[in-house]
Amino acid sequence: MRAIWKGALAFGMVSIPVRLYSATEDRDVSFHQVHEEDAGRVRYQRVCTVCGEEVPYADLAKGFELPSGETVMLTEEDFANLPLPTTKIVELAAFVPSDQVDPLALSRGYYLEPEPASRKPYELLRAALERTQRVGLAKIALRSKESLAVLRPRGGALALQTMVWPDEVRKAQFDVLDREVSVSDAELRMADTLIEAMASDFAPEAYQDGYREALLSVIEAKTTGRDVTARPEPSEPTPSMDLITALQASVEAAKAARGERVSVPKQRKPPDTSDKRTHRRR
Repeated sequence: MRAIWKGALAFGMVSIPVRLYSATEDRDVSFHQVHEEDAGRVRYQRVCTVCGEEVPYADLAKGFELPSGETVMLTEEDFANLPLPTTKIVELAAFVPSDQVDPLALSRGYYLEPEPASRKPYELLRAALERTQRVGLAKIALRSKESLAVLRPRGGALALQTMVWPDEVRKAQFDVLDREVSVSDAELRMADTLIEAMASDFAPEAYQDGYREALLSVIEAKTTGRDVTARPEPSEPTPSMDLITALQASVEAAKAARGERVSVPKQRKPPDTSDKRTHRRR
């Protein structure tokens, strides 16, 4: 792996020299835009709107447009000399319970590698985070952008995950969620039963990227001259008016898939709606 950042991890009076590595890699199938008639690559020109000439990469710069329409030019030196300590130091500002971090706010993941001389304080911090079930909260500047970040133990290493800022996380504002809906105890119990029937340990390796595999199979078929067989479209599920019956059937299917004995009794009469709870988004 190639380090994308080098600096120090600081907590209290302890400073740990570290290198940052990307923890994930993109496995998507990439395509080029081509001319349908002859498969020629389509290229775009960078044309200046003032002089009309094509601009080579070497002459590209970054500019910020002011409300007046004037453009302020920024150089690479301007970005390199930003007055941000987080460009070289990841300073842990607090240690918070891991379950208080909103997964929606998490962005990219990285690994931190310590310098050989800093192996002990690195392991001390990793072990302490693991024992306390807390994560470190910090800020880091990567690629000309400062982000919040959380530091957590992952195996024998420390992993850092950048986060979006709080005002960048949208709220779920849907009119339909403001409408009152009644859920009975019987429906809740059946939903609990379904969740328990489908409960398992998290095993991400058991899942594959079906879209990527399908794309590669189509590419291989076209390369070898074979016909591409279209898969039948899955039928659209129809909404069930009888929620209890649908949940019960789902429980039976989940248990049958696991080879378990199906013991959920069938519902012989409509559920009692006299004992209902009103659920509404707060």
